[in-house]
Amino acid sequence: MKPKRILVVGAGHVGLYAALRLSKKLRAREAEVIVVDPQPHMTYQPFLPEAAAGNISPRHSVVPLRRALRRCHIVSGAVTRIEHARKVATVQPIIGPPREVPYDHIIVAPGAISRTLPIPGLREHGIGFKTIGEAIYLRNHVLDRLDVAAATADLEVRRCALTFVFVGGGYAGIEALAEMEDMARDALKYYPELSPDDMRWVLVEATRRVLPEVDPDMGAYTVQQLLKRKMDIRLDTRLESCVDGQVVLSDGDSFRADTIVWTAGVKPSPMLDQTDLPRDNRGRVTCLPTLQVVDGDRVVEGAWSAGDCSAVPDLTKEPGAFCSPSAQHAVRQAARMADNIRAVIRGEAPVDYKHKHAGSVASLGLHKGVAQVYGIKMTGIGAWFMHRTYHMSRIPSINRRIRVVVDWTLALILKREVVALGQLHDPREEFLEATPRVELDSRR
Repeated sequence: MKPKRILVVGAGHVGLYAALRLSKKLRAREAEVIVVDPQPHMTYQPFLPEAAAGNISPRHSVVPLRRALRRCHIVSGAVTRIEHARKVATVQPIIGPPREVPYDHIIVAPGAISRTLPIPGLREHGIGFKTIGEAIYLRNHVLDRLDVAAATADLEVRRCALTFVFVGGGYAGIEALAEMEDMARDALKYYPELSPDDMRWVLVEATRRVLPEVDPDMGAYTVQQLLKRKMDIRLDTRLESCVDGQVVLSDGDSFRADTIVWTAGVKPSPMLDQTDLPRDNRGRVTCLPTLQVVDGDRVVEGAWSAGDCSAVPDLTKEPGAFCSPSAQHAVRQAARMADNIRAVIRGEAPVDYKHKHAGSVASLGLHKGVAQVYGIKMTGIGAWFMHRTYHMSRIPSINRRIRVVVDWTLALILKREVVALGQLHDPREEFLEATPRVELDSRR
């Protein structure tokens, strides 16, 4: 019997974990697993704030696909179209013409992108925080702003350089804000021209609370801790404009800032627009609790989805509720989906995904954090330690876990590295300036 071909679209939390489990649970004669992703690695996003702050090496917050998925076929490229009626996906490799890849089963897990709004100036001046590249850029940018502030005698330039605005009070925004402030405060030891009071860290959140995944008292505790660090917390406030770096807020305040970080939510990948799969009014692929794609009452045979881009019913809550777009759900959904695909290939019935959200953990900087796990609430160093322990146990591969632990251990002994490597973002600029232009003779 010819092996079934399983095509995995996207190598994020869902794609990587599902492919890894399938490659271990299915024999080569049963199935072949093909993973398509533009990046050669999976980014463990909960580690982005620590990578940006320099607590761990950026390389250790990503998992190389070819090392982790040795039994799978890796295709470096992007799926640009899915025609499930024909069970064919169009793949655009990094170089070369697109090609069609037929499949028997498809895992649609392209993930999500930043959910931005049509705010004047945001496209030109905003910084996202979803990729390792954005995390490295933000780190270099913040440290570069300290250099700018230390070198100038213009008070307005200094004030603008040292104003850092973060939009969005979810986990990504809170952790990014707290870790970057912690790093910048540490870096000021080497800037005698500056003091911590010169910096202004602003959090803009459209609702009346932060960290909606935890109870209100834990969100209130987080705000109190940030206020103790003299941060400017604006709740029930929206960013209305940031043209030319002039931040205008809905509460009437306006000021200049060189750094505007957008972390206000995510939306399904726009790649889903190029598929014939059913979706809900938020653009998510509609699924059964078994992680099978469903069109009304009809199961779409051979199509599976999970994670940020899918609407998966949450059986632990009231009817109509869906699983939150968290790494905790994504990893567990990936395992259940892989087991269900194996069951279907072997002629067995799939099983519903059911997992009660265990809770959440968040870092607020070195030795600071909040945690709410199985109803138990922790703050301070205990929550920070729980945050690190949980995520260290979740990142794939023993190799990465060891490297992360070594990074943390060295950070406890040695001083934090606070150097900016801004040339990484445009490494050819100096070479281009040094190299004269050569006009080609059109007659040759």
